[in-house]
Amino acid sequence: MNAGESRPRVRTSVSAGVAEVVIDRPEARNAIDRATVDALHAALDDLTARSDIRALVLYGAGEKAFAAGADIGDLAARRAREAMLAINARLFAAVERFPLPTIAAIRGYALGGGLELALACDMRLCSDDAKLGLPEVSLGIFPAAGGTRRLPRLVGDGLARELVFTGRILGAEEALRIGLVNRVVPAGELLAEARKLAEAIGKNSDLALRVAKLSLLAAAHGEDSDAIEQAGQALLFESPEKAERMRAFLERKKGG
Repeated sequence: MNAGESRPRVRTSVSAGVAEVVIDRPEARNAIDRATVDALHAALDDLTARSDIRALVLYGAGEKAFAAGADIGDLAARRAREAMLAINARLFAAVERFPLPTIAAIRGYALGGGLELALACDMRLCSDDAKLGLPEVSLGIFPAAGGTRRLPRLVGDGLARELVFTGRILGAEEALRIGLVNRVVPAGELLAEARKLAEAIGKNSDLALRVAKLSLLAAAHGEDSDAIEQAGQALLFESPEKAERMRAFLERKKGG
């Protein structure tokens, strides 16, 4: 166990409708070991049950890494049974299916499982000193926790294959140019920008955000998104919040 590992690996907080989840292993560059996986599952379960959240921001403690990857010592001990348990993949699926918008705030390294975790979020903001990549093939494995499915959706199939096959590490500007991240901001402003985006999202209807997230997930996974769009919009058309928000809009418009 590394120094400081007696403290919780994950910290959570909620303020003004924004949940923050922090991977707190800076001495290990926030590497994702089994205990961290379990702690993230617990945090997501707790936050899912709350009604005062509109968005979630996920980041790593310290200045060196969002998450430098899965813990190699942990991975080295895993065998076929652990692969079939899909330990990391199940966590990243839970992140992807969190019922409200999620933002990965990436400072420093997001490699391997760390990038796969960020790919499972709805949006990615990164610092100008960020380094992103999927170097698993150099270790005799491949990004099997969703990386080969989620990366092509963002950057296209051909480029995704290049990045997976070479394990090349990208800088922030290239990551932005290819669509891997939504924005690049100065390192010192990263969390403030992520919080600002989350707060802007949080001003919107809770139910509308949840239905929109379901529809986007359905489309991403090739499910019947037409039916979900129709059912979701029907639900929203009957909601009291929709009526109140539209009434307020029309009154503002009438007032000039």
